[in-house]
Amino acid sequence: MPNDLALTEDAVRLGREAADRADAIDQCGALLVELGAVEPGYVPAMHEREASIPTFVGEGVAIPHGTDASRALVKRTALAVVQFPGGVDWGGPTVHVAIGIAASGDEHLGVLSSLAGILTDPEKAARLRSASTTSDVLELLGPLQDG
Repeated sequence: MPNDLALTEDAVRLGREAADRADAIDQCGALLVELGAVEPGYVPAMHEREASIPTFVGEGVAIPHGTDASRALVKRTALAVVQFPGGVDWGGPTVHVAIGIAASGDEHLGVLSSLAGILTDPEKAARLRSASTTSDVLELLGPLQDG
């Protein structure tokens, strides 16, 4: 069943730098706020989630998102993709792509399932980490929108 999740060019930031994991999460959260997907209070909830359950999922990718309690701060389901070519220390593993997720219900479960399909394909995961254009990212992550 398709969901209303739309990944658009304005939700992708390439070639960014982050001082640390907290900075990377702040950048994902700020992008979700800028996209009108969440209230600003969602960003601290992303840090709270990270502190309790690290969001590194493998292949240089993390999926920062808020706590269950923060779902009330989500205006619409959305993704925010931020690429860090230099890598960010994620408490051990190095992250090159952080995909911020805002979901008020269970829509994100389909996203996570589709993302797992990309991450289990080392070639696709490498293409995501090294993407040089927004269209490359949209092409790779487009299937996430099909839920």
